[in-house]
Amino acid sequence: MSLHELFRDPESPDNNSPTLYYDDETDTFLFQSWKVVDASRLTAITVPEHETVIEFPKRILSLFPRTADEVHVRARRKAV
Repeated sequence: MSLHELFRDPESPDNNSPTLYYDDETDTFLFQSWKVVDASRLTAITVPEHETVIEFPKRILSLFPRTADEVHVRARRKAV
């Protein structure tokens, strides 16, 4: 498995999250962010046992890759 960090929230106080990773072996993304634990919010949605719910600030949406090409360019850039 080869994970590539695509971005970290530049406004994070400890520079750890939210963070988006790309796994080039499975062609999937891993997203590290704040776990939602507020029961009143979680009851509004159905979450299977094998999943969790995370949240992230709207400001980082512009950092998400928009195309497969952009994912690969960012992954290569981080590897250099």
